[in-house]
Amino acid sequence: MRLQHFTLYIIALVMAGAALSCRGPKLATADEQMARGEYYDAARTYRKVYNKLTKKEERQLRGEVAFKMADCHLKLSQYARASAAYQNALRYGVADSTLYLKLAQALAADGKYREAAKAYRDFLEYKPGDLRAENGLAGAEMAAEKKGATRYVVKQSKLFNSRRADYSPMFLDNSCEQIYFTSTNEKVTGNNKSEITGMKKGDIWFAVKNERGEWKRPEPVEGELNTDADEGAVSFTPDGQTMYLSRARREPASNTGVEIYTSQRSDAKWSAPVKFEITSDTLSSYAHPAVSLDGNWLYFTSDMPGGQGGRDIWRVNLKERAGSLENLGEWINTPGDEMFPYVRSDSVLYFASNGHPGYGGLDIFRAELTRSGGWSVTNMGTPVNSAADDFGITFGTGEWGFFSSNRTDGRGFDHIYSFELPELKIMISGWVLDKDEEPVPNAVIRIVGNDGSNQKQVARADGSFSFPLDRGVSYVMLAGAKGYLNSKQEFTSDTAEEDAEYGVDFILASITKPVVIDNIFYDFDRATLRPESKTALDEMAQVLRDNPNVTIEMASHTDRKGTEAYNIDLSSRRAQSVIDYLISVGIAADRLQSQGYGKSRPKTITKKLAREYPQFKEGDVLTEEYIEALSPEDQETADQINRRTEFQVLSIDYRMF
Repeated sequence: MRLQHFTLYIIALVMAGAALSCRGPKLATADEQMARGEYYDAARTYRKVYNKLTKKEERQLRGEVAFKMADCHLKLSQYARASAAYQNALRYGVADSTLYLKLAQALAADGKYREAAKAYRDFLEYKPGDLRAENGLAGAEMAAEKKGATRYVVKQSKLFNSRRADYSPMFLDNSCEQIYFTSTNEKVTGNNKSEITGMKKGDIWFAVKNERGEWKRPEPVEGELNTDADEGAVSFTPDGQTMYLSRARREPASNTGVEIYTSQRSDAKWSAPVKFEITSDTLSSYAHPAVSLDGNWLYFTSDMPGGQGGRDIWRVNLKERAGSLENLGEWINTPGDEMFPYVRSDSVLYFASNGHPGYGGLDIFRAELTRSGGWSVTNMGTPVNSAADDFGITFGTGEWGFFSSNRTDGRGFDHIYSFELPELKIMISGWVLDKDEEPVPNAVIRIVGNDGSNQKQVARADGSFSFPLDRGVSYVMLAGAKGYLNSKQEFTSDTAEEDAEYGVDFILASITKPVVIDNIFYDFDRATLRPESKTALDEMAQVLRDNPNVTIEMASHTDRKGTEAYNIDLSSRRAQSVIDYLISVGIAADRLQSQGYGKSRPKTITKKLAREYPQFKEGDVLTEEYIEALSPEDQETADQINRRTEFQVLSIDYRMF
């Protein structure tokens, strides 16, 4: 009996041990997979372990597994799954100090900005001043307020994209006739799926343009370049003959790492890749090569020691490698990840980062070299950037090109998108008319900008014109025509990045007939100018400045009321009041002549007056006899029209000889 009890006891121990070994190795396996960077496999294993931990006493372990599983999903850019798993870890009481930070990052990348901002604040209470959290919070608040929108037009490039991941586009050379990218479609080399992503391992594919400038369907690169390993982001020397590419190494019982290789082009084929040695450090990863435009520098991503944290952007001189290895410093690199560099010019670099303030996940940033030797970094804004991962940009010959993003794929697959910044449509348009608001025939308009631009145009038959403009430029416009005085206007276009249309009309004064100056007012029965006349008088002074060779007669007219002598005296004094004002603002006295005509020159109705006062016909002369036949209301209107101040050009050659 005792032996039987002992036997049963031994059997129980064996069964318990078997149960523990069944659960234990799976968790250990997941940890090993994660340590090697095999995030897809690790996430699946963690999920199986998590689903088995159902007992109350296993809550703590379940939370720890949820946390590790969330880390895998975060690495795989599966942000909705990551945030859900982090929240489970939080619910089970996991005390990891980075939990709120990682939860915030996952929420932001899932587009849940307000929840992300709260998680960032929770983390900052625990660790005030943390740069990752401060930048993350700034980005979440920026995104929540929908700031940073640009005029870029973004579209998915469906021809380049498969049902799996396609990313990191790169033009072969500055002709932009061939584009290379990484694809994990079902036709790539090899049958094994990546332990990191769960997809087939990437190959380099390319597409070319046909004779009509249209992209043809992508094909795998010919030659020995693609293997059953994972080939990734590429860059080319300026002559297009050498390719730098990333390749992931996978060796049994060792961590997954990434290295940079080179391949040579012969005709349309690429040679077998050869490892490019940067340092003797075999534990760090080296990826995302980008060759400078002059071919002297190779920029790349690495997690090697000596950086700012996470993955940094470094560079090495391709001509003299010894001692040239250089971290781009804290202007570019943060405690987060900076990846996928792209060198656009000697002073402009683009890269992807989740450490600078952004919209979630990886964002694309533009860095410009400053005079002090640092970098000024700017987020490219929406719609280029999104809540998801945006990275791997390449530019064509202008403000257009391609980049990668997983913004519309809930499974985290990367796709290639095109982007283009349309030219701003800034125009100025208007009409050149005479004082009767009729088109001026053959009017010439000139517009000169302080940027050196100089444009000239003849107005259309209806008097209309239009000019294209640039942002933030100060312009001077001058309109003129034979038989008319010139008219000048000045303005500055807005600096806002948006389409705009300005309107300006030119009203030209005739040289051959009197021109009424509207809005000249006097005190009743006196020659004193009222203050509200100043605007019209200043405009008259400007006309004389714009036409410096002109002399004029300034005339004043009264209505039919009062004696002839009285009206002559009143109109003469009123005309002189206008002359005195013009002299006071700098107009030479010898260019001005005053004349009072009293009621001796009644006004003839013009087209403009006939439109304004339809009770009168064009050509009617407002004599005393004509007015006395009108109704009392129309008599007052006619008297008002006759009471006027006008000028007549006397000469157009003042001080020309």
